[in-house]
Amino acid sequence: MERFAWKAIVHEGKIAEYKKRHDEIWPEMKQVLKDSGICNYSIWNIGNEVFGYFECEKGVVFAEKHQAESQIVGKWNEYMKDVMTMVMDPETGAQPKMREVFYLK
Repeated sequence: MERFAWKAIVHEGKIAEYKKRHDEIWPEMKQVLKDSGICNYSIWNIGNEVFGYFECEKGVVFAEKHQAESQIVGKWNEYMKDVMTMVMDPETGAQPKMREVFYLK
């Protein structure tokens, strides 16, 4: 099981809207994530920053590729543009990977 972490900036005053949109996440977006092998997904925030963590049953490369090819993910990213800034990795089309510096098993 591979692990993945990402971060983004939520626009000033938009944390409540960001949370609301995730509380109402589209069922087809959830399905894309599941089909990508993503599980144990959580998003946390402090101030205007959000941090996401998930595990990839099929590997990070598969999850990145599956999401990058999904029209649903593209629509979701477009939908979220007015509440957050997330720079996508031009090579993978997915969120840039954070580098792990510690892991306690």
